[in-house]
Amino acid sequence: MNRRNFLTSLAAGPAARAAAAPSRPNFLLIFSDDQGYHDVGCYGSEIPTPNIDSIARNGVKFEQFYSAAPVCTPSRYGLLTGRYPARSRDRMLNALMPPSPKGIHPGETTVAEVLKERGYRTALIGKWHLGSARPEFLPNRHGFDYYDGFLHGCIDYFDFTYGGMASWYRNEKPFTPPKGYTTNYLTDQAIAWLRQDRRTPFFLYLPYNAPHYGKGAYDKKTGKASNVLQAPDEYIRRFAHIQDEKRRVYAAMVAAMDDNIGRLLQSLRELQLEENTLVVFVSDNGGATGFGGVNTPLRGHKSELFEGGIRVPAVMQWKGRIAPGRTIRQPAGSVDLFPTFCNLAGIPKPANLDGRELSPVLFENRAFERDLFWRTERDEAYLLGNWKYIRAGDGQEYLFDLARDSRETNNLIGDAAALGRIRAAYEKVRAGMPA
Repeated sequence: MNRRNFLTSLAAGPAARAAAAPSRPNFLLIFSDDQGYHDVGCYGSEIPTPNIDSIARNGVKFEQFYSAAPVCTPSRYGLLTGRYPARSRDRMLNALMPPSPKGIHPGETTVAEVLKERGYRTALIGKWHLGSARPEFLPNRHGFDYYDGFLHGCIDYFDFTYGGMASWYRNEKPFTPPKGYTTNYLTDQAIAWLRQDRRTPFFLYLPYNAPHYGKGAYDKKTGKASNVLQAPDEYIRRFAHIQDEKRRVYAAMVAAMDDNIGRLLQSLRELQLEENTLVVFVSDNGGATGFGGVNTPLRGHKSELFEGGIRVPAVMQWKGRIAPGRTIRQPAGSVDLFPTFCNLAGIPKPANLDGRELSPVLFENRAFERDLFWRTERDEAYLLGNWKYIRAGDGQEYLFDLARDSRETNNLIGDAAALGRIRAAYEKVRAGMPA
């Protein structure tokens, strides 16, 4: 690079330089399952997660990052499509349960499709949960060259079935992994896939099932499969000091996942991929408090639109590109990853995305006013800056100033001026959604 081009690159700013890098970056997207805001060490948890914490230490930690929904299926739809789940063709606003006929349809473009079209190799290793009733719902039809994982919302961690029902597929064929522990198996497959080709840029989507409960054995008496927390004994013994049994096993599941993330990060270093890989770790929704998750100090839990249901831990690193050790207070969401990946790869993003590009935040520490919209089968919520409005299905309304009240204890619905501004913006966004 000559002096003139070098000075031009400096003047362009870090975000532009990152996007204009001669070698297109790799993307490693790690998606945990039902992991609460208080279930990562660097967010104040008593559960040690040194490897997830290292991503924050070597990059950035988001203080106010939001999932696209407070439950599994719609949160995954928003993550992969960059669009609000309310726009999904099958109105997937809740977790799909077999034998649901719903799923993600052709034409509902994923980030994997866009990256694959531009020469990226793509893989999904882990949980799908975006439909299994029809072949066109399956991962290989939505941009993933390779798929090794389970189709439904959870899995028995040791026998790899959904309460005795086959759920695991390799590409589009049923597959039974060798005996072991699901978290370990997924990491083994991810590392093996990374080793196959170090020259082609990649997008690896690794949605762990941990620490979501497992779907245990089918009970003939009740006609149901049991929901049970599952971890290897050696991890459970590590947390013998935790008296609550659910929290103890949940902590063991988180620790097992963290150790596996450590293996994955070490593989990136060994393969000399770390300096050209954006690593993202984020949870799919808030913790399920009935199954060991904790969202302290936030109000609410999985399935709710209070902060505990949708504000999630999120950390990112890109060695040599993202300045390390920063905490980002800019509100952002999982729908923002699609346009961000496109920008960094130098690929035009689809025009219909709801996500916003995060490069200015990641590389230049520039803030912008962000708004986000959520819809469940019962409630709706809208965020504008630090103001959050919730309209519940029973007609009750809430208004919170999150800058002063992140715990959502003081309902400001009586503040006519603030309510009028936020409600007007909410109604405008809502008007653009399907009925």
